[in-house]
Amino acid sequence: MAATATVDVGGETLVLLPERAALLPRHATLLVADAHVGKAVSFRRLGVPVPRGTTTQTLDALSQLVERHAVARVVFLGDLLHSPRAHAASTLGALARWRQRHATLALMLVRGNHDDRAGDPPPALRIDVVDEPWRLGGLALAHHPRPVPGAYVLAGHLHPCVHLGRGVERLRLPCFAFGDDVGVLPAFGAFTGMHAVDRRAARRLFVVGDGEVLAIEPDGGLSRRRQPAAR
Repeated sequence: MAATATVDVGGETLVLLPERAALLPRHATLLVADAHVGKAVSFRRLGVPVPRGTTTQTLDALSQLVERHAVARVVFLGDLLHSPRAHAASTLGALARWRQRHATLALMLVRGNHDDRAGDPPPALRIDVVDEPWRLGGLALAHHPRPVPGAYVLAGHLHPCVHLGRGVERLRLPCFAFGDDVGVLPAFGAFTGMHAVDRRAARRLFVVGDGEVLAIEPDGGLSRRRQPAAR
């Protein structure tokens, strides 16, 4: 069974999943950042040879999480669609079939910078679209990791990762990063880049690898134990 980690932020318990998403059990809500659906087709339309099937891979992974955790709602923390070219018939068709499979699931998109360029998803997908931040209890759900007075922010945008090891054994792995007032989720999409975070700027870091979420201790070691509140 996949190993998760748990943190308390903004008065809520947040479960960090090795599939690079997070769960708010009290709200039966799954948080997904930076899916970038349609990124591959966007690149191919520009003549760049990139892998095929990444949209299907992303949506299949999302289905597995929705069904495994029996969530009632998914909140996308920005950048659901990669660009206007993501409105290709093949991409929207895949999204429509996915939506039909999860017809009763509530969906919300907190607009990110790519959503501003791509435009909102078609109304037929029944996705509620809002500007950031969207408040949920003591949390502010956003795309850009900027503080919001009186709330703990959960965001995306940065595609965070950390480097572990040295030399030829150095690994780059996606991570969850938590500061005093802002936490950042890793990118969920199957075809996304990553950017290293400054370890000194985050109070807590959780690395994702081999089906587990592991806390990075101050000495650089890894731990599976429950972590204290980030704030």
